[in-house]
Amino acid sequence: MIKNYLFSALFFLLTLDLAFSQVQPEIIPMPASYKLLEGEFLWDHQVGLVMNDFSAQGNYLQQEDLRLLAIPLSEMESPSKKISISQTNSISQGYKIRIQSEEIVIEAANEEGAFYGVISLLQLAHAAKVKSGKIALPNWEIQDKPRYEWRGVMLDESRYFFGMEKVKQLLDHMAYYKLNTFHWHLTDAPGWRIDIKGFPKLATVGGIGNQSDPNAPATYYTQEEIKEIVRYASERMITVIPEIDMPGHATAANRAYPEHSGGGSERYPDFTFHPAKETTYGYLSKVLREVDVLFPSNMIHLGGDEVSFGNQMWPKDPKVLDLVKREGLEGMKGVEDYFFERMADTLFQMNNKVLAWDEMAGASLPKDKTIIFWWRHDKKEQLGLSLQNGYSTVICPRIPFYFDFLQQEDHKYGRKWAGAFAPLAAVYDFEVDDFGVKPEEKPLILGIQANLWTETVHNEQRFDFLMYPRIAALAEVVWSEKAVKSYVGFKNRLSVHLEKYKAEKIYYFDPFEPDHHPEPVYEP
Repeated sequence: MIKNYLFSALFFLLTLDLAFSQVQPEIIPMPASYKLLEGEFLWDHQVGLVMNDFSAQGNYLQQEDLRLLAIPLSEMESPSKKISISQTNSISQGYKIRIQSEEIVIEAANEEGAFYGVISLLQLAHAAKVKSGKIALPNWEIQDKPRYEWRGVMLDESRYFFGMEKVKQLLDHMAYYKLNTFHWHLTDAPGWRIDIKGFPKLATVGGIGNQSDPNAPATYYTQEEIKEIVRYASERMITVIPEIDMPGHATAANRAYPEHSGGGSERYPDFTFHPAKETTYGYLSKVLREVDVLFPSNMIHLGGDEVSFGNQMWPKDPKVLDLVKREGLEGMKGVEDYFFERMADTLFQMNNKVLAWDEMAGASLPKDKTIIFWWRHDKKEQLGLSLQNGYSTVICPRIPFYFDFLQQEDHKYGRKWAGAFAPLAAVYDFEVDDFGVKPEEKPLILGIQANLWTETVHNEQRFDFLMYPRIAALAEVVWSEKAVKSYVGFKNRLSVHLEKYKAEKIYYFDPFEPDHHPEPVYEP
């Protein structure tokens, strides 16, 4: 009797959750508030676009409508059925959508809000049923705004290079999920992937090799390609932030210009820039000036992580020992911080903020010009130190936001941490509040990002398999308030997105049918 009662209660709760999810709008990430109205809007080529404001967002709607829905949406003066995009002062951020049988109205305070309103409309249309050749959109009232300011994805292209078209495809999906920050890891030990006019060998020599083949032909982005990706991202309301890693992870750069090497270790040769040569600082400052011109974000990530992997020559170097004595530094960590603070000063002179991994949470950097990225999930004290020191902080712990980690127990070719991995549910259920952040520190949390390191991502199939659909779960974590989230509802809405991936020939992981796309083998 008790078993029957428990089963009935469980079935009732599951049915209730399913029923709740079925009256949600078919949007990822889930909007802040929504109301289903009676009736529907039938969308075909006779619907006109009225752009009272935000012409760029209207043009984007036209382009994506044609690409995704195959319906030409023309601008008209007085159409009988219309979609309009207008500016309003009734909200300060986000957007409002009202769908009625004869009209769809998108309102926003600014271009960013209008863009996200367009994205939500596209998602609703993509999920809608087709009646007599017309897309039948349920009538909704939706008001929405983001939970976090920073909604990011990091891509490592030092270890494997993917090229402009793959990056643009990622930017398209970031836009589709209202993600707004693309952190581009362009330099590391295996390869240097950005053309620097003042030091051409950084790309032509430092760009040789990848994670599995040190002799692979040089691959890198020209400055014209960089400008095109920055432009393409900007159209999609995405800020591009480059990472030029230092003082560690410098092996590729040191192949090109060995006179600036600070040495390394047996496992990590020539891993560091030399911290005690004035010429090193002049050289890297010139590099950063070119990077600053290419990226208008006024933010450059300087790494600052894992220097101890390859600074074994520093304690033996007379110049470094003299620096320690002259500046009163505390050991090699003091040298590391000294180097980083000097290069940060270079960025400040160019009106840039400096971004760094959590190893720099204890450095002496100005609070208003510094952003720390907490990545070491096993070192919660570094998150606490960053917040205690007043630094704006981006949350990106390995578990669950390193997307090169395995998605389920029987996968073989990604990474684990002490047996832990990063399944879709762990991404979706993540909450910053679970880490004991004090109420007064919460304003310092800028947001969350996922990082795709590419040690095991040697081709586009593995890229897709690891990124999709976890990117959709990330979107709901960083945009939607906890009160409107439901993992059951998310998975129901996800089905349409898997069909979209299929149409775009993306080799995604299917959480409903895990063997649909077998895990791609990593062959170093």
